[in-house]
Amino acid sequence: MIRIIFLLLFIVTAALTTAGIILASRLRSRYNTDIFPPLLYFQVFIYTFGFYGIWGQVAINALLQTAASPALMERLLDVALLLGLPFLIGAWFMLLRFTGGLTGKAVKSKWFISLFLLVNLMVLISLVWLVTGRNSAGAGPVMRYYYIIMNLIHYFVAAYLIHFPWKGQQVIHDQDRKIIAPMLFIIMIVQCVPLIFMESRMWLQLIFIFVFFTGNIFLPVYFSYFTLAHSFALPRKKEIKDSFEEFCTKFEVSPRESEVITEICNGLSNKEISEKLFISLQTVKDHTHHIYIKTNVRSRVQLINLVKEEI
Repeated sequence: MIRIIFLLLFIVTAALTTAGIILASRLRSRYNTDIFPPLLYFQVFIYTFGFYGIWGQVAINALLQTAASPALMERLLDVALLLGLPFLIGAWFMLLRFTGGLTGKAVKSKWFISLFLLVNLMVLISLVWLVTGRNSAGAGPVMRYYYIIMNLIHYFVAAYLIHFPWKGQQVIHDQDRKIIAPMLFIIMIVQCVPLIFMESRMWLQLIFIFVFFTGNIFLPVYFSYFTLAHSFALPRKKEIKDSFEEFCTKFEVSPRESEVITEICNGLSNKEISEKLFISLQTVKDHTHHIYIKTNVRSRVQLINLVKEEI
């Protein structure tokens, strides 16, 4: 019975992996920007770790548990984790690259990359030494707590980057930001809690595998189907720019009003728009009022949705 459950779970996780990679690939192709490639790489790396480090251990337990000695089993399980660990580190880095790119933070600077790689390389070397050098119990528990601690750190930083963007530089709407940041924090907690109490409990292993693969598909699913507006804040292809000009012509929007519309779609508040365009706050409110009249909408959300539909 338990083998059937694991088989069904494997099929589900394989489907989630395929869907996450496809959605992230579509986002990268749809928008002419360097924001979404890190999301695609995150999907590839995190799910590669999932199959090497997580399903690899399940396969070893299923195939060799009765044929190999306990000491050899421990060593094989440790090796499976180590094979997936570089992909996990790469996934964490791409997660920070993606969330930083959404909010204007320079997480691709040389000092950040150097510090990130140095810290994780030192940890990776320590784990390799632990696995190859100790003769007692395996390093599985140590690696489990390493995953918990480092996952908490990286997801917390990612949520922080989303929740506190650089002023006037975020490329997603405020409403999206207020949803994504808490969700990343929730995903972080839900993924780590089963590991804390797992030990040899089979049902907690099943829960962890499910929440690992389900949680990591959140970002491509959200940006594909639920985001309010972000495409106008990204570098656009020529046809999108031309379509926006046609939108402005259709609704008799002035050049200044078109700039206000663009910044509204970028998620900026009236105060931030006034500072960015060097106009008074009252002027921004006046432009917004005129835009609402011309486009026959009553709120920012309606305006953003209208622009998305027209373009």
